[in-house]
Amino acid sequence: MTDTLPSLTLVPKADSPQSAKDFKSDQEVRWCPGCGDYAVLAAVQGFLPELGLRRENIVFVSGIGCSSRFPYYMNTYGMHSIHGRAPAIATGLAVTRPDLSVWVVTGDGDSLSIGGNHLIHALRRNVNLKILLFNNRIYGLTKGQYSPTSEQGKITKSTPQGSLDYAFNPVSLALGAEATFVARTIDSDRKHLTEVLRQAAAHEGTALVEIYQNCNIFNDGAFEPLKDSDTRDDVTMRLVHGEPIRFGKDLEKGVIRTDDGHITVADVAEVGEDAILRHDAHAKDPGLAFALSRLSNPRTLENTPIGVFRDIERPSYDRLVRDQVADVTAREGVGDLQSLLTGSDTWTVN
Repeated sequence: MTDTLPSLTLVPKADSPQSAKDFKSDQEVRWCPGCGDYAVLAAVQGFLPELGLRRENIVFVSGIGCSSRFPYYMNTYGMHSIHGRAPAIATGLAVTRPDLSVWVVTGDGDSLSIGGNHLIHALRRNVNLKILLFNNRIYGLTKGQYSPTSEQGKITKSTPQGSLDYAFNPVSLALGAEATFVARTIDSDRKHLTEVLRQAAAHEGTALVEIYQNCNIFNDGAFEPLKDSDTRDDVTMRLVHGEPIRFGKDLEKGVIRTDDGHITVADVAEVGEDAILRHDAHAKDPGLAFALSRLSNPRTLENTPIGVFRDIERPSYDRLVRDQVADVTAREGVGDLQSLLTGSDTWTVN
């Protein structure tokens, strides 16, 4: 499988087959019992052996938050960095070490509040990173304040009368930043989560995967309509490239384009199957993907798309940097750092 993963072609392969056990560290996993992070950790540990990479060439970088404990529990290299800065640190690794598979683990507070600028610039640059954004729509580590993704009106310890903020939509934000790979999945859907991780790993450039994750202590049931067997098929829209965008227990609902150019959900029996849009994750124009990301109701979670919204090819930032350095070196030779430091382009501070 590794031969088909362009983003990992420079990363050394393992000498022998691996299992999930090989990626489990000796550290005690310390999340609250029932936390959705356990499911994501198990999925990642179970998926990584498929890549066939040496563990010493895989790196997990995190910021601050419950999700940011992740590197401790992976038997790979890792760094628990500072609040919101994981994408910046990971960018340095990806650019200077093409032999590494670099992953970022972050939360909705860490990545979209203090780390917002670092996130969007990593996305627009298309650095070869895989960013797992755990979204539980609450600040868990600091005991239950509202976060940048909390729905308006959210009652928390920091908003006893209800939050007045409009929430960030991480998928919309990533698409607006021209990210080349954007996906959404759910912690409790192991099969779907693993498939999205496979596609993210195969992508060269920044791959953002938003993972709806339950905080059973401070925001329990935040995504229950998407998980409950009685409701999930009616509210969850599974995006598959090339397939009609239909959902519902009997696939009775579909996405159509209206006369004014917008998209909406309609009854297939009323509009006909030919009117249903097909999902195109490889479209250069992110317009449809962005419109799909805006369909869901943040309160009821009706019409929530999951899957890969966008997956397009564009040279990664780190590859372009290495090519540029090689070109200059071929033409002008290796630079002299000492001459640069002691050169005439200096100034004096009085």
